[in-house]
Amino acid sequence: MKILLTAINAKYIHSNLAIYSLKAAAGELSSHVELAEFTINHRTEDILAGIYRRSPDVLLFSCYIWNMEQVRELIRECAKVLPGVPVWLGGPEVSFCAEELLKEYPELTGILTGEGEESFRLLVDSYVKKTKNWKELPGGVFRSHEICCNMRDEPLDMNDLPFAYTGLTDFEHRIIYYESSRGCPFSCSYCLSSIEKRVRFRDLKLVFQELQYFLDAKVPQVKFVDRTFNCNHKHALAIWTYLLEHDNGVTNFHFEIAADLLNEEELELLSRMRPGLIQLEIGVQTVNKKTIEAIHRKMDLEKVKTHVARIHAMGNIHQHLDLIAGLPYEDYTSFANSFNEVFAMKPQQLQLGFLKVLRGSLMHREAEKYGIIYREKPPYEVLYTDWLSFSDILQLKAIEEMVEIYYNSHQFRHTLEKLMKNFSSPFLFFCKLADFYDRKGLNGKNHSRLGRYEIMLDFIRELFPGEEESYRELLTIDMYLRERLKSRPDFASDQSPYRVRLREIQTQVGKQNHVEALLTLEEAPIYLIFDYGKRDPLTNDAQIRRWKDTEEE
Repeated sequence: MKILLTAINAKYIHSNLAIYSLKAAAGELSSHVELAEFTINHRTEDILAGIYRRSPDVLLFSCYIWNMEQVRELIRECAKVLPGVPVWLGGPEVSFCAEELLKEYPELTGILTGEGEESFRLLVDSYVKKTKNWKELPGGVFRSHEICCNMRDEPLDMNDLPFAYTGLTDFEHRIIYYESSRGCPFSCSYCLSSIEKRVRFRDLKLVFQELQYFLDAKVPQVKFVDRTFNCNHKHALAIWTYLLEHDNGVTNFHFEIAADLLNEEELELLSRMRPGLIQLEIGVQTVNKKTIEAIHRKMDLEKVKTHVARIHAMGNIHQHLDLIAGLPYEDYTSFANSFNEVFAMKPQQLQLGFLKVLRGSLMHREAEKYGIIYREKPPYEVLYTDWLSFSDILQLKAIEEMVEIYYNSHQFRHTLEKLMKNFSSPFLFFCKLADFYDRKGLNGKNHSRLGRYEIMLDFIRELFPGEEESYRELLTIDMYLRERLKSRPDFASDQSPYRVRLREIQTQVGKQNHVEALLTLEEAPIYLIFDYGKRDPLTNDAQIRRWKDTEEE
């Protein structure tokens, strides 16, 4: 008996925690379970071929908003090439419309709704023993003489769940996902985690053993999927303390937190972390008070600002701040204000996201109330609202892309620092840059990294022609901070008048570094040495040393 758990991930670098957890939950029956992971970038016919070649006796798909359209197609195609093979679904995208899907797809045998570990173990047992007795399957929705819908059991005890990973050979260059809790104490209307108010925690002894497994293997990154990691101070503090005391100098740990919940003890502990050890994702979403109230979100914005600023000043922790466009009462001007306030917090990354009206969420039930119109198919993203037009959404999409390319990439840090001072707000700057892309017909094209620098220089040349040379130097600095180029970019200033001195300095610092002469920042040339052996753990920039005349500074 071969039961194939199939995941279609958003990117190759991602892994699917769910299927690893389900296989582990099968216990002594796990020898009957195989895993198959693909990505949404695979052609559906290639995924179909991959499944067919595995010759499963039972097939299960892990369903999310990013892969559901492919899964829908595969349900029918698998039934053609694997006739008689039962097909089951599970995951958040099918847990709230299971009966509807079974009616739509006669090829489906059933769906596991909600938490799947116990249900999956019983399902495997039923197929291995050939009983097919699913009447006691918790949360099971299946086809018998008619569609049967079982009640879900009480939430699982986190300590009863086996560790998901039995080996890490398949995770080279991929992110590992881990959970130490389930549920969320908050009630944000757009989030499925808010459905279960109770938060369940895994025993810290188990958590420490499992984290040590990752640390011993020196995996690059572990992402906690806990919805609000620091909602329990004792739990969060214990885990952060363990990571501080057992840091292997390599592994990075990512946490989604509520910044306003941080206390003094936690902030002090975070200040002692190795640069790059901890990464924090903080969902601000909006600063509009009426919006915050409408989405049932609890947040002390002033505390968020204070704590984010304090962490920023520490200089050792990457902060990723989130915004959501398309929420109730948030119009274009209001969103611009939210953007500017969050940008002022100086996050390493600012994610400009768009509301997704998820099935099962309170927002799904209230969408009509707020005039929120969204796409019929996954990811159910907002099209327009009573406050934002579709045209506004398109403009915000264009701004989002500019933020990703020119801010979140950290590839234009010095250039942006000077350039943005010429605009009344960060939002206006990115708006103007997006308009420039539109006017020049630059959207929808695959620009190289060097090409993005050339575009930025064209943008500067159009707006501030008298400052072109100083910006050339800043763009050059930003370019060389990331890599030692084999050939000098065309936009870089002419270094030939200083080639003798550059050669002398290069001889002293070594060919593995780059030496650049700056001409416009002071009267005499300034020489910068880019040391690629020493990089900033938060930005990956090379370390810069300054050399003026014959004296290194």
